Amino acid sequence: MLSCLLVSSKVYFIFKQLIFWVLQAQKEKWDSWKTLGETKDLLKMEYRDKSTRQEIETRRLQDSQTDPEESSPSEETPSEAEPTSTIESKAPPQISLLRNSNSRFNLWQDLPEIRSSGVLSILQPDEIKLQEAMFELVTSEASYYKSLNLLVSHFMENERLKKILHQSEAHILFSNVLDVMAVSERFLLDLEQRVEENIVISDVCDIVYQHTVNHFSVYITYVSNQTYQERAYKQLLQDKPAFREVISQLELDPKCKGLSFSSFLILPFQRITRLKLLVQNILKKVEEKSDRETTALDAHKELETVVKACNEGVRKMSRTEQMISIQKKLEFKIKSVPIISHSRWLLKQGELQQMNGPKTSRTLRTKKLFREIYLFLFNDLLVICRQIPGDKYQVFDSAPRGLLRVEELEDQGQSLANVFILRLLENADDREASYMLKASSQSEMKRWMISLAPNRRTKFVSFTSRLVDCPQIQCVHPYVAQQPDELSLELADVLNILDKTDDGWIFGERLHDQERGWFPSSMGEEILNPKIRAQNLKECFRVHKSDDSQRRKLGSRNRQ
Repeated sequence: MLSCLLVSSKVYFIFKQLIFWVLQAQKEKWDSWKTLGETKDLLKMEYRDKSTRQEIETRRLQDSQTDPEESSPSEETPSEAEPTSTIESKAPPQISLLRNSNSRFNLWQDLPEIRSSGVLSILQPDEIKLQEAMFELVTSEASYYKSLNLLVSHFMENERLKKILHQSEAHILFSNVLDVMAVSERFLLDLEQRVEENIVISDVCDIVYQHTVNHFSVYITYVSNQTYQERAYKQLLQDKPAFREVISQLELDPKCKGLSFSSFLILPFQRITRLKLLVQNILKKVEEKSDRETTALDAHKELETVVKACNEGVRKMSRTEQMISIQKKLEFKIKSVPIISHSRWLLKQGELQQMNGPKTSRTLRTKKLFREIYLFLFNDLLVICRQIPGDKYQVFDSAPRGLLRVEELEDQGQSLANVFILRLLENADDREASYMLKASSQSEMKRWMISLAPNRRTKFVSFTSRLVDCPQIQCVHPYVAQQPDELSLELADVLNILDKTDDGWIFGERLHDQERGWFPSSMGEEILNPKIRAQNLKECFRVHKSDDSQRRKLGSRNRQ
């Protein structure tokens, strides 16, 4: 019963009207959430919703236009002052969707109150799009809050589960989810109040900003616990059959809509990132140099700070454990190097083939031209090893990452394909050393070269230079990174292509957060129209406008 899920009479009114049409929009998301629940790169995940697919199709249509200006709206539109005064003079009724329990409408403009008010004939198309973007933020928060309630009432407060779990186990498993839910409730109440003020929503980003600054730190606590939460859940499934049985039974309840328990646990991870993207969508639609642009920029900046703190919290936990594990596997043939450090993390590891011979001769006369070596590349250090029995690695050389140089070897036949030269300007013996290394494929060779020498020039120039029209690609299939140098992708992500290989891999830079990494080319479609690429860059620069101005101020201060 719905009323059992609501913790206050105020929230009761929100969901009684919102849930039916929100769940209709969410129906297509359920299956994808279950898959997302098993991945580790949780913060980069978001819901696959209808608007995302529409965004992809819109870009496809624009990209196929021979002259995109024909399909773009005219820039000569009436000022917003006139329609605003007209709306106020008509004094339309307050929006009543929050009191309509039978509402099943997905869009703001489809609500009966909106259609009957006549505002659709008054508002400009751009303003209607903005209303939809703000409306989506409100309704998605309502759906998210409902799911949090289900996590607490259906799982956390289940009496059978309480008896099985020790207090410390329950604490690790559910963390501070009650605090997260309380923050979401408070946030949703303020959003609801804003929607009720006028049939045309004035703004929501000012509310997002206030709550992000004052309350959203609870997300950092929850997300930072992810490593322990994930480990505890797996351990409980393995060690406690009773826990496994109860969870399976609870997951079968129709309330869960086929979602797994882990899918509910990761909701806060998803939501904080999703909010940032929703604000970005609003920012793209607000009028430039307006108050709403200012509030959207402020909200986006604060959300980005929280998301980065969440990411850093997750990374610190997992990195520390990973460094401890690697340290145990290394045996030093040379002078020992301390591996574990709070400022060090693993970037890439794997096997390569080293050319044999005292001077790395290129002749093919030796019986075995190459022998296996194993590389551990950290953000500040390279360790070169040979694998030995017992899942151990014997270290025979090392060098600071800043003193590495790479050079691609021109193809000299099949035996020397995908070969590159790695130079250590100062190795473990304080001398220069060179290694001729062979990768298993062209993409693997390029991935190692870019990881080893990050300042190496890529094939195309990054958008951050703002000088060159860089090739772009939009994601049409989500991708979860499998290696540290890969990049997880969401539907409709737009990336600059910095490099590509003949065997189907792309090195890209995502526009909305400048994150870089490799991903399969089959995950996206290249954007061929230069005007669409320019528009994407313009939108991206606008989103990060406040950050750019801050960086310029810091740069000027440093020069002084």
